[in-house]
Parts: sequence; structure tokens; C-alpha cells
Amino acid sequence: MATPFDLRRLGAGAMVALAAVAMAGIIVLVTTLRGADAQEASSRSGILPVETLVVTYTADARIGEAFPGLVTARRESALGFERGGRIEAMRVDVGDRVAAGDVLAELDTSALAAQIAAADAQTAEARVQVSLARATEERQRTLMERGHISPQRLDEATTATQAADARRAAAAASADALRAQLALSVIAAPYDGVVTARMVDEGAIAAPGQAILNIVEDGALEIRVGLPPVTAARLVAGQPYDFHIDSGEIEAMFRASTGVVDVQSRSVTAVFDVAAGQSAQAGQVARLVLDAPIDAEGFWVPTSALAEGRRGLWSVYALAEAEGGAYRIEPHSVEALRVEADRVFVRGAVDHGALILASGLQRVTPGQRVRPLSGQGQ
Repeated sequence: MATPFDLRRLGAGAMVALAAVAMAGIIVLVTTLRGADAQEASSRSGILPVETLVVTYTADARIGEAFPGLVTARRESALGFERGGRIEAMRVDVGDRVAAGDVLAELDTSALAAQIAAADAQTAEARVQVSLARATEERQRTLMERGHISPQRLDEATTATQAADARRAAAAASADALRAQLALSVIAAPYDGVVTARMVDEGAIAAPGQAILNIVEDGALEIRVGLPPVTAARLVAGQPYDFHIDSGEIEAMFRASTGVVDVQSRSVTAVFDVAAGQSAQAGQVARLVLDAPIDAEGFWVPTSALAEGRRGLWSVYALAEAEGGAYRIEPHSVEALRVEADRVFVRGAVDHGALILASGLQRVTPGQRVRPLSGQGQ
């Protein structure tokens, strides 16, 4: 190792280099110490900027409430034959639109047509017998007037005429009954609609009353909604109301409510007529949106301003004035009265006009010093 005497023996260039290295080390050390001191001072006096809002109490706040309902057809029928028989033809299929009176299905009527022909023949025979009986009665009446027969013979002829006429009427009624059966061998559309189900095909044997087709009246739709009795009582008959469906919004006219509270749901069914030209379809879920008053005084806060508290309560972080123009965080318990998608109507121990944190609750702790962002607070 070089001694002081050895260093003196070094050249002037080496001495200058050693002095430069020492100076650089001193500069780095001083810079580091100053940075540490500045960081420590900043942490001691640093005030976190926060987003705030002003508490504004209101006593007439309203909230939109949605009540789900179901879009249904006003009329829906399961159609079948009143008499049994073999199905001759099915004129429609699922999805077909039909008009009132269109023939939808027919039974085989060959046997029935033969029965009608036989009944018509019996009716014609009975009509001839009536004509013969009336002619006989007239002759007997003439003979009695001339004194050739007794009144008993005339009475017998009159009775025979009445009996023949009764047999004619019975044969005609039998033919009419068969013709009625023929009319019952055809299913016609009771109203305009769409076929939603077809249960059988041609050749099947249909029993009386068996469902063959299902038809829905798609031109007249209604919505049935279960509402609280108080809410249902506020609806006005004939007034349009807005509904939300998957494809957007539709409008329906309030028709009437049942006025009877359902034992299970504790609700009253309200019926709305869907306006013509709307995009709703039977089977869709429609949500009735009503603007209901909040019967309490409170203030709105965004959900980001609430922190979970004790015993089901919530807290908001209020800003209390501190020294140096700063604010100190103080939690205040509040009660949530109504909840919407992104905001909550609350009340609690917070004064009107107070400043509270609007967001960023995870960044602060009670007692921390903060200041409102520029343009907020004071």
C-alpha cells in the first residue's frame, strides 16, 4: 500500500483523477440524502386528492320500478272434431296463418253421405204417404157428408193422416241431424290467427273432442302483470304505459285489473292491451316500468360512494375540515332506502350540503387527510 510519501511521488495526472472520483462520490451521496429527505417530508405532509359530491336532501324523490309480465294472445284455442272418425285431410301446418272461416281439417264423410241419402229417401217416402193419407181423408169426409159412412171412419182417416205427417217430420229431422253431423266433420278457423301446433296427420282416427290443431290469435296481444295492490290502484284505464322487451320498448293500454289479491303472490293481476303495430310476440317477457314516489327524505349517492358497515348498514365517508385547508375522512352510517342500477337513495347522520367521497373508498382510511379535486368541494 502506498504511503503518503509514495503518493507525493505520483504524477500530477494521477492526483487529479483521484480528486475527481472522490468528488463524484460526494455528489451521489448528497443527492441520495436529499431525495430521501424530500420523500419523507412529502409522506408526512402529503394530502390525497379525492373525488367528492355534495349531499342534497330531497323529500320528493322518485324511482323507476320494473314489474315483469307475460305477453299472451287474447284468444288461443285447441280445435278438434265434435264427432269421431277417420281424418281425410289436414289443410294447414304449423306456422300457417289463417283467416276466420278457413277450412283447417276434414273427416271422411262417405258413410255419413250414404246415411243422409237414405234419410232423404225415407223423408220422400213419408211425404208420399202423407199425400195418400190426406186424399183418403178427403174422400171419407165426402162420404160422411152424404151419409154413407159413420163419423168413426172419418176420425180414423184423419188420425192416419196425422200419423203419416209425423213420420214425414221424423224422417226430415233425421236427415237434418245427419247433415249437422256432416257440418261437424269440418274444422274451420274461429278467428284470424296462426297455427302453433298440429297433433295428427291424415288417416288417423280422431276421437270426439280430441285436440287436432292449436291456433293463436296473433293480431291481438295482451300483457298480464302482477302488481302490488297499491300500485295497481294508481293505474288509469285507457292510459298507455311503457314496457321493456328483449327487442326494445313497446306501448300497451291499461284495460283493467282483477282487483283480487292472489293468496300466494300477494299481487293483483293487471291486463294491458298491446297497441297495434308493436314488435311484441306471444310468450315474451315484458317489464312494466313505473315511476314510483319514495315516501322518505334522503339523498342519492352512487354505489361507488358506499362502504359496507355493521349490522346490514352502509357507510359514506364525509369530509371534515382540518388544519391547513385539508379535510379529514370520517365514516357516517346510512340506511339504503331504494336501489337502482348505479345509485342508491339513502338517509343517515349526514348534514345537507356536506361533502362526501364519491368514489375511491379503497384508497383511503378513516382519519386520513384529503382534499377535493380541483373544482369540487369549496
